[in-house]
This record gives sequence, C-alpha cells and structure tokens, in this order.
Amino acid sequence: MTETLPGPALNADGFRRALAVHAAGVVVITAQSGGVPVGLTATSFSSVSLDPPLVSFYVDQASTTWPSLREADHFAVNVLTSDQADLAARFARKGADRFATPTRWRPGPLGAPLLEDVSAHLICLPYERVGMGDHILVVGLVTQADLHGPRRPLLYHQGRFGRFVEHS
Repeated sequence: MTETLPGPALNADGFRRALAVHAAGVVVITAQSGGVPVGLTATSFSSVSLDPPLVSFYVDQASTTWPSLREADHFAVNVLTSDQADLAARFARKGADRFATPTRWRPGPLGAPLLEDVSAHLICLPYERVGMGDHILVVGLVTQADLHGPRRPLLYHQGRFGRFVEHS
C-alpha cells in the first residue's frame, strides 16, 4: 500500500537545491557509435555489484548524446582527476566538439575512446537499462578496469567542480 505524504509535491527547483549539497564524483562516459566518438559527463556514477562487477549512471532522456551512446556495443567510464574540471565541463556542454583539441584521447581495446590522464578506465558492456522518471538508469558489466596511479578525484558540489581535501 502506498501512502501519500501531506502537503504539495516538491518542485524541481527545490529538489535540485537539496541535491546540490551532496558532493558527487565526476566521470565521462565515452563510446563509439557508427565510427564516431561520443561522450557525456556524469555525476550519477556508482558501483552496483561486485559479483558480477556492475556499475551504473543516469542519463537524461532528452540528452542528444544518449541515442548514439545507446547504440554502442560497449562504453568506457573515465574517472576524472581533480585537475580535469575543464574536461568535465566540455563533455557537459551541448553542441561542443568534445573530442577536438584540447581533449586528449585514444581508442580503447574495443574501440571506445579513452581519455588521457584520468584516474581509471572501466570498459563496460551494456547490462541493463531502465527508464526512471525523466532519466534512464544505465547499468554496465565491467570487463576491464585499469588504474592510473593515486590521483585526487574531481568532485561536483553546489553546481561547481572542486577537489577532495583529506581530514588530517
């Protein structure tokens, strides 16, 4: 049985402000579709399962990148470092040539673009897709994980990119 909460539903702006206080890691999801590299920035990336190794992210159903990404037979998760805010912003911008200079990348083992100087690359096969409100939950089966040294992560908080600072 579903209960209804008292009062009006939260509006989108109020919900967005509430979520902004939560810091999130930043990744760029990349793939190759029809021989063309595609990619987008995601702050909704999460681990799902160790056995099997699954990860997830959400993409807006209105995303112009999603149709190409959906058609790809695999994708890469590029875990960004604290000095890659410009790269994250480029892959979040509509209409930008995301893979043009100054973006540095190379084709991965299955063809998905791998961004240079990131903390890690995860190569994933599509595992599940589920519509959730105005977004799509994308779950990937991780087939390969490559770490590239201990680097500080890029974070997204209150509409801005930032750095992680350890407590002493």
